[in-house]
Amino acid sequence: MTNSMWGGRFASGPAAIMAEINASIGFDKRLYAEDIRGSKAHAAMLAQQKIITEADAKEIARGLDLVLAEIEAGKFDFKVALEDIHMNVESRLKDLIGEPAGRLHTARSRNDQIATDMRLYMRELCDQTDAAIADLMLALAAQASEHAATVMPGFTHLQVAQPITFGHHCLAYVEMLSRDRGRFADARKRLNESPLGAAALAGTPYPIDRFATAKALGFARPMGNSLDAVSSRDYVMEILAAAAICAVNLSRLAEEIVIWSSAQFRFVSLSDKFTTGSSIMPQKRNPDAAELIRAKPGRILGAFTALAVVMKGLPLAYSKDMQEDKEPAFDALDAFALAIAAMAGMVSDMKPNPGPMREAAATGFSTATDLADWLVKNLHMPFREAHHVTGRAVALAEEKKLRLDQMPLADLQSVEPWITQDVFNAITVEASVAARTSHGGTAPSLVKEAAAQWLKQLKGI
Repeated sequence: MTNSMWGGRFASGPAAIMAEINASIGFDKRLYAEDIRGSKAHAAMLAQQKIITEADAKEIARGLDLVLAEIEAGKFDFKVALEDIHMNVESRLKDLIGEPAGRLHTARSRNDQIATDMRLYMRELCDQTDAAIADLMLALAAQASEHAATVMPGFTHLQVAQPITFGHHCLAYVEMLSRDRGRFADARKRLNESPLGAAALAGTPYPIDRFATAKALGFARPMGNSLDAVSSRDYVMEILAAAAICAVNLSRLAEEIVIWSSAQFRFVSLSDKFTTGSSIMPQKRNPDAAELIRAKPGRILGAFTALAVVMKGLPLAYSKDMQEDKEPAFDALDAFALAIAAMAGMVSDMKPNPGPMREAAATGFSTATDLADWLVKNLHMPFREAHHVTGRAVALAEEKKLRLDQMPLADLQSVEPWITQDVFNAITVEASVAARTSHGGTAPSLVKEAAAQWLKQLKGI
């Protein structure tokens, strides 16, 4: 049996395997709301331009509302034989209103229809993602405000480097995530053009008003070239790229939470809400949410790569290959949305442990740079010489198994005779973080101020 929506050219139906590989309804049915919205705008424009009658346009709008209600009530029968969301909706519309349904597809093609649906869907996803990232930033900023003066070690090469505050560390991710929001905002701006009316590839001879449908659907303008309108999927790749970059940022934080919550670090504690147990080891509390978030970039980067490979050799305009844009994108972006939400919950849930963090911050001679800075500021040494003097002091402290701030003054003076008792006011971890007052530094006063600014911005105060 041929498909009644396009079967005039064909004498018989497709092979069963052809029908299976050709159908997309299994995954593009999630575009039903966008498809119906685009169809309503198109029908209204056709009536406005006197291409169809007002009566037919009203009947089409009424029928589309009935179809939408059926789908949302879970009563719609999606049929694989009708291939995709467009033909499923149109077929049911014909069942409901009869002949006027056949006029809906005037001056459009499934090519511009799916391009419109996808842009509407991706635009909404950008808005949802922006809100979700903002929620995560808010959770991090709240932790930063509460722990602006909570000392922890800062690392390079995962070795203790210099003392910082937990609030400062949280705000680093707030800054990173703000750039992620910017990437989604940029992608949204670029995708916000309407393909509707480009038809199959060349435009249409009907006197349509593409500006009217663009406005009705909230687009900034119609796309300027009909070939580009139906054949571009760069906006999907751009959103996947933005998601992949953000997921990498989330993964870095997830890895730190895994490390921080370990028995070896004990920097943070996670509640039962975001941990799981072991089937054999009753003592275990595993940070599974963080570990799963850590894994998500592979899935999202894979989706980007898959779509890039699909698109890389396609001539203009539409090819059926482009049907492969949806499954990986939908899967990846679903996983991404879940990861953001889980991370926001986990950040709000985690409890920093100031004792172990402060203890770790004092290890590894973390205030050695502060000693060098004291030599520069108080003895007017060139920094490179102060670096060498401090290196000798560290070697002596290591030999004596003491921290720098535990060293007797006489031992420090054996390295540099002009060191005075005042040096001990500069080489504690609290003094170290308090001294970092340059813009963007870890000084608690700066962290508190930055956290307050972010909280104000994120709450829209």
